[in-house]
Amino acid sequence: MAKLTILAVSLVAFLALASVSAHRTTITTTVVEEENPGQQQCREQIQRQQNLRHCQMYLARGRDQYEVAMVTDRNPRQQQHLRECCQQLQKIDEECRCEGVRTAVRQQQGQREQEEMRQVMQEAQDLPSKCNLSPRRCHIQASWF
Repeated sequence: MAKLTILAVSLVAFLALASVSAHRTTITTTVVEEENPGQQQCREQIQRQQNLRHCQMYLARGRDQYEVAMVTDRNPRQQQHLRECCQQLQKIDEECRCEGVRTAVRQQQGQREQEEMRQVMQEAQDLPSKCNLSPRRCHIQASWF
C-alpha cells in the first residue's frame, strides 16, 4: 500500500511539474516596430501618382537620346512625359519628391547597363529643377553599382 501511495504522489508531482513547464515554454513576446509615419505618407503619395510613371517613361529613353538630351529635349513624346512627370511631382509633398524620384530610378534597375544607369541617375537628380520645383536637386545614391 505504501508503494502505491508513493507511486500516486510521484505521478501527481510529475503531472504538476509538467503543467508548470508547459506554461513556461508557451510564453512568448512579440516586438512590433512601427514604421515612420512620414515614410508611409510619402509611399502613399507616390503610389497615388502611379509611382511617377511618367517620370519613369521620361527616364527610360535610350542611350543615344541621352546624348541628344544634353543639348535639347525636342522629342515631343519626351516633352509630354516630362510635362506629366512634373505634374505628378507637383502633386507630391516637397519632402516626398526626392523619394518619388528615387522610386522612378529604381524602376529602371535591371533594365539598363551600368553606364546607362549613371545617365538615368544624373537625369533624375535634376528632375525637380526641370520642373521648377523644390528641392531643386535630389541626391540619388548608386547602391547597385
